[in-house]
Amino acid sequence: MEKGNEMTIQGNEQRISSLDIAAVTGKTHAHVLRDIRNMEQAWEKECGAKFGRSSEKVNMPQGGVRLIPVYQLTKTESLYVATKFNDTARARLVLRWEQLEKKSLTPHPSPNGEGSNYSQKLLVTEAEMLQKSDEIRRQQIGDENRPADGCLTVRDIAQLLRTTVKAVNKALVAEGVQYWNGGRYKLAPKYAEQGLAQDRCFHYYGLDGEKKERAYLVWTPIGMEFIRTIF
Repeated sequence: MEKGNEMTIQGNEQRISSLDIAAVTGKTHAHVLRDIRNMEQAWEKECGAKFGRSSEKVNMPQGGVRLIPVYQLTKTESLYVATKFNDTARARLVLRWEQLEKKSLTPHPSPNGEGSNYSQKLLVTEAEMLQKSDEIRRQQIGDENRPADGCLTVRDIAQLLRTTVKAVNKALVAEGVQYWNGGRYKLAPKYAEQGLAQDRCFHYYGLDGEKKERAYLVWTPIGMEFIRTIF
């Protein structure tokens, strides 16, 4: 394995370390490691292989050194993980790959002899890889939410009943069907096996630029009919 400051080359594959990803994107290495570990299972299921892992010595503030885990990712792997990042961090990683490849590859002359068309080819490749990594992530989210397909939100139900979201939630709490916990409504345990509701997840960016996940209750047709009996 040949090493450089920013990239390793294993066989014919270029790899970038999780430490370099953290430096490029402005994220902490701990956050990058977290994102990699969270997404490794889906990647292994899709591709049949885990991410490459090694270790590296780092100097401690009070002296001494310790070994820390470091992942070595291919371009496709790193851009897949970057779907967890905000747009700015993803763009920085794409540009870093462009810099690394310009250093390691010889520019290809264009067919019309007008010089290099390397940059144009590279940008197309990056766009295709980002698209592929986004497709994998969308598939993962779709799989998570499949049990909630065909369910209604509280807002949908409130509109059908010609009332308000607040009134529906208040009635469900009063009847002991749901309760408020951890910033969201949850189904009471005694109703959990009756097929009334499912959790639906959505993903968003927080103020810190991290992609976050939140779940909320949605109601099945059985649940909708149950709510009608309350009103």
